[in-house]
Amino acid sequence: MLNTFQQFEHGILPKPTQDERSRQEFVKSLKQHIQQSILPGLGPVLQNRAAKRFAAETGRAPKDRHEIRRAMVKDRYFQSYAELNRISQELLWLSVIDSIERDLPALERAARDLEQNKGVVELPQQFDVPHYVRALDIHCMPGGYAPEGEHDHFAAGALYDRGVYLYTMGYTGPNNDDLGRSVCNYIKRRLTGFSPKRILDMGCTVGHSTLPYKEIFPEAEVIGIDVGAPMIKYAHLRAAAMGFDVRFEQQDAAHTSFPDASFDLVVSHILLHETSGKAMPQIFKECARLLAPGGIMIHADLPPFDLMDEFTKFILDNETYYNNEPFWGAMRELDQIALAEQAGFARGQIRFDTAPMAVLEYAAQQAAGYDAAAAASVAERDFTAGEFAPGGGWEVLIARKGSAS
Repeated sequence: MLNTFQQFEHGILPKPTQDERSRQEFVKSLKQHIQQSILPGLGPVLQNRAAKRFAAETGRAPKDRHEIRRAMVKDRYFQSYAELNRISQELLWLSVIDSIERDLPALERAARDLEQNKGVVELPQQFDVPHYVRALDIHCMPGGYAPEGEHDHFAAGALYDRGVYLYTMGYTGPNNDDLGRSVCNYIKRRLTGFSPKRILDMGCTVGHSTLPYKEIFPEAEVIGIDVGAPMIKYAHLRAAAMGFDVRFEQQDAAHTSFPDASFDLVVSHILLHETSGKAMPQIFKECARLLAPGGIMIHADLPPFDLMDEFTKFILDNETYYNNEPFWGAMRELDQIALAEQAGFARGQIRFDTAPMAVLEYAAQQAAGYDAAAAASVAERDFTAGEFAPGGGWEVLIARKGSAS
């Protein structure tokens, strides 16, 4: 199974004891059990019970994800699913916090050794973190991405690094970098002749998706920005520990300090669903401003709702209701192509596409050494609604800036 892969160690990743690792593996396996054994039961519950009750009350079937939710929230099976999902998310962070608190002295010593290594980190003393980031603990992560009093520390970044790997059940790959690596592979395969020299990763958190750009485009200058100081601090230490020369800065993707036309490629990875309705259009405008003529904007996330059936929308929208992701559903209702056009990109230069998941290719390569049939089954695996990346690939919004933009 793919989720038996272990996260690769690096110099600033907390090192769990055997008992701590067992608890973390339990949470990861619990999440897999919820996805593979409990979630599939929601369809029959809707068809055989909830929809019939709804029809008895209203005289018709539920017509959209909101009405499906109205029908399902009364059902004990769904209530158990939603509660177990939330409990697993909270257990996830608690299982990692134990490792960080115990290992913190060693991590701080490692941080001091890494401070002067490759890369640059820019943390202004005064920075206004957007309200939508400060207002709640996104993903139920204790303290959120920008906890108060953590400006010069990195513990929240360490929590995110290990926690996200467990949340995704290993589907972000051994280096937690599947989004960035998948987009890089897409660029190399599909955008023939495009070789960016200056790359900006917006909302980079701990830089896990940033580093593949430096690995695959080694001559490029790569910069990652995020609003969370602990994320940026940890991103710098993590990159240094892994031997990458990358610059990280605490900046807001909606209002950066970089000059016009200063990047060839601007990317983000699951950033858009964590912004607000006001910030997202501004981020698109900022991308258009920052790109040089012929430059490319790529945002990797899950697909918009207009590409899904109503039941799939309902399943994915559980993140909005039960995992502190208030913009998860709203973002998917926006016309992103129209937003990109309003930002200054020509409509004919904007499109959605799918970047195949690099981790599936990795899994196939690993399996090929043992069983060719197993390799093929892994590479062709179909994801189901509710998993981390439905469809086996990342939905990417791509826009190229014209010469006259």
